[in-house]
Amino acid sequence: MRGLILYLLIGGLLPNAIFGQIQYIHCGSLVDVENQRVREEMTIVVEDNLILRVDDGYLQTDNEDINVIDLRQMTVMPGFMDMHVHIESESNPKRYLEKYTLNDADVAYKAHAYAMKNLLAGFTTVRDLGGSGINVSLRNAINEGLVDGPRIFTAEKSIATTGGHADPSNGNNKFYSYDPGPESGVINSAEEARQAVRQRYKNGADCIKITATGGVLSVAASGLNPQFMEDELRAVIETANDYGFHTAAHAHGTEGMMRAVQAGITSIEHGTYMTEEVANEMIKMGTFYVPTISAGKFVANKARIAGFYPRVVAQKASEIGPQIQNTFAMAYKKGVKVAFGTDTGVSYHGDNADEFIYMVEAGMPPMEAIVTATLNCAELLKQDQLGIIKSGYYADIVAVKGNPLEDISVLKSMDFVMKDGKVYKSNE
Repeated sequence: MRGLILYLLIGGLLPNAIFGQIQYIHCGSLVDVENQRVREEMTIVVEDNLILRVDDGYLQTDNEDINVIDLRQMTVMPGFMDMHVHIESESNPKRYLEKYTLNDADVAYKAHAYAMKNLLAGFTTVRDLGGSGINVSLRNAINEGLVDGPRIFTAEKSIATTGGHADPSNGNNKFYSYDPGPESGVINSAEEARQAVRQRYKNGADCIKITATGGVLSVAASGLNPQFMEDELRAVIETANDYGFHTAAHAHGTEGMMRAVQAGITSIEHGTYMTEEVANEMIKMGTFYVPTISAGKFVANKARIAGFYPRVVAQKASEIGPQIQNTFAMAYKKGVKVAFGTDTGVSYHGDNADEFIYMVEAGMPPMEAIVTATLNCAELLKQDQLGIIKSGYYADIVAVKGNPLEDISVLKSMDFVMKDGKVYKSNE
């Protein structure tokens, strides 16, 4: 039997560990995000991929089959979650050529490498908001234990309008230009909107993402204009709701943002030119805000480098990028519900924790910043076994040396990462 189990583990058919494994994790400081307090000298008892219980003090054992992990010199937290990544790609000066030079297999290998960078940075769960469909295959491979990586919830392909942000034919010459249509996530009516959502369901998506306004990185003139009519928005969101999907809207401009909020979108991504009126409507509707300050700062900096972006993109990046941190400060003070998100893939994979620093710089206390990346993300995803270190929750646990409540930047140097009860990084 042991030989069989070893064979299955090596073959990747058992996702994490032998069933029945018990681990004691001794925590010097444990961040209780549910009650926003720190508990000292605690033991987390993990069985298989679940947290069995959390006890006061350091439990001792003579049982050699129990694995004891010593994090007594560290601050322990739930695994972080990033609600806006693009797992298939990463910014570079050749980005706009890669759709012509990379094969699907190339994208898949890169996607796995990027996924691991997120995981080793402490982000045990990510929401992928748009790629080619390879993101679905990677999610499935991770869930089946064939490869390692963070837990992925994916939108598969973003839904756009013709010529809008996320129209995959943007920037092509006439030879390569085509009309993608609803199958590829491009719509021009309420009927096509419903078709596009249903296609995402058929293709294996977990959620729906639309591009409610123009974008920075698309090769198109405007980054702000509204790109969906109200009936199209309602058709997307109503259909998504029927399939149990939550919805996300890329939005920089005010009008497109307001339309999406009033139509019932679950989250606004970026929100660059959010006004107080929009913020108030988001509070009224219970809409999450995923700020992606990291992406704003990244594109603004790279726009200064000649040739990094096409000219039309560089101009938008210079104008829009620097605004997001100030928008976040306003939204936070107003009381808009925030879920952590970076737009990693625009910024570099593995640098996700920079977002914590930017949020704290803008006025959010460190504890609340950690809550945005744990409890709030679980609420957005409607996942009741993520985001807390508590009995019955998945054993997604991270730790750092130092106190992030005193110096949030320590989260950039992750010392311990466990996902589903399996240790991926340990600097004990």
